[in-house]
Amino acid sequence: MEKEFLWGVAQSGFQFEMGDRFNRHLDIRSDWWKWVRDPTNLKKGLVSGDLPEEGINNYELYPIDHLLAKKLGANAYSLNLEWSRIFPCATYGIDVDYELDSNGLIKEVKITKEVLEELNNIANIEEVEHYMSVLSNLKKMGFKVFITIVHYTHPLWLHDPIESRETNLKNERNGWVNQRSIIEFTKFAAYLAYKFGHLVDMWTTFNEPMVMVELGYLAPYSGFPPGVISPENAKKAIINIINAHARAYEAIKNFSKAPVGIIANNVGTSYPKDPNNPKDVKAAEMVDFFHSGLLLKALTEGELNAEFDMETMLKVPHLKRLDWIGMTYYSREVITHSEPKFKEIPITAFKGVPGYGYSCPPNESSLDGHPVSDIGWEVYPEGIYNSIKAASSYGKPIYIMENGIADSKDLLRPYFIASHIDYIEKAIEEGFDVRGYFHWALTDNYEWAMGFRMRFGLYVVDMITKERIPRKESVGVYREIIENDGITDRIRKEYLRGDMI
Repeated sequence: MEKEFLWGVAQSGFQFEMGDRFNRHLDIRSDWWKWVRDPTNLKKGLVSGDLPEEGINNYELYPIDHLLAKKLGANAYSLNLEWSRIFPCATYGIDVDYELDSNGLIKEVKITKEVLEELNNIANIEEVEHYMSVLSNLKKMGFKVFITIVHYTHPLWLHDPIESRETNLKNERNGWVNQRSIIEFTKFAAYLAYKFGHLVDMWTTFNEPMVMVELGYLAPYSGFPPGVISPENAKKAIINIINAHARAYEAIKNFSKAPVGIIANNVGTSYPKDPNNPKDVKAAEMVDFFHSGLLLKALTEGELNAEFDMETMLKVPHLKRLDWIGMTYYSREVITHSEPKFKEIPITAFKGVPGYGYSCPPNESSLDGHPVSDIGWEVYPEGIYNSIKAASSYGKPIYIMENGIADSKDLLRPYFIASHIDYIEKAIEEGFDVRGYFHWALTDNYEWAMGFRMRFGLYVVDMITKERIPRKESVGVYREIIENDGITDRIRKEYLRGDMI
């Protein structure tokens, strides 16, 4: 690996922070807080019944977690700052000037020093000081700090998921289908850069925004808010998120010199069921474009596919705002052609093939004979190499921002880590510009609608005492890789056995 290569771990606020003994640090004004305890969701089995306040208490125990990461040898740490903690009450009352372009997109949001001072007056200063302590501790320990602005969660004043579901998004607090969310997000981004810019090395606006949209607006069975089927609103949300990224990029740059990126999921991870069938090949291309291509093309080339057809492009130069690409990789998708799932979204002419990728029986084997994790995801390490190749086509530096496995018994994780990093090394050796790897996750945590059932941590967390207990084999493998800046001969012999590259 390169000398400056970053080895890290990743976390998010809602999944990790809560769980202190006296419930002093709850995040009750988040959309996900309301979502996971909704009676309808519980009755339908859309959420687990586990509650985040029973979590791992990173809010108080962050110094321990930072030390564990340091002992791994990590030199980078990725996290987000919860919007609902810093601004538990709405920021709508703080006026800003903005300008629309001829397509009705927001071309500029003017954030002045006066606006920032007004935001500071209504911010929860206790939470600002808490995050200041967290980031200061990371910097003191020598970590490169990566901050994500939104990792799935939003303040309830911006998005009430139950109201949105019950009204089919006709309510006022309807999140990303509402263009005003762009303005409020830009205010928040500017405020974070203003307050924390001196402690942040790299910014990301959104973590996996297409997951929020696809699962929340098109897959109500997934357990993601707001749990509706609304293709037109999904299209609005995607376009508004792209627009929000561009305006937040500019706002951050006014107060921070750090590069600004976005974290995309499923970049180039789709494979046609029949590579000799042009329809299957086209369907796989559609999946990749829908999950990440539409987003990244807009932000790197200034071309927006507002018709969602992979063909009709609007030239929107003011969307071309991106310094680097973050990507997550867990598994692949095997795809076959179908009629469009939604006529309003022509690029949904595909369907996944069961038995591969994310559609496998847990703890068994995929149809290709690959091992499958606790969550039912196929272990397919060569997919990360193909994903890097696909992401590289956009001409930006790449960071692997999430890669990990649900494996409570730690049977597959050592191989998972070694095999995926081996393919990353292959990509780097071939000249692809990969600059960092972040394992998901340092510790077990709250896996959204699935609660605490899926264990992604290098460290087990005793949910009663909150003690962090190493999964020794995986901790040892990742530490050895970091110490040697790559796969060692011992790891290759023991875990890869010459059956890979």
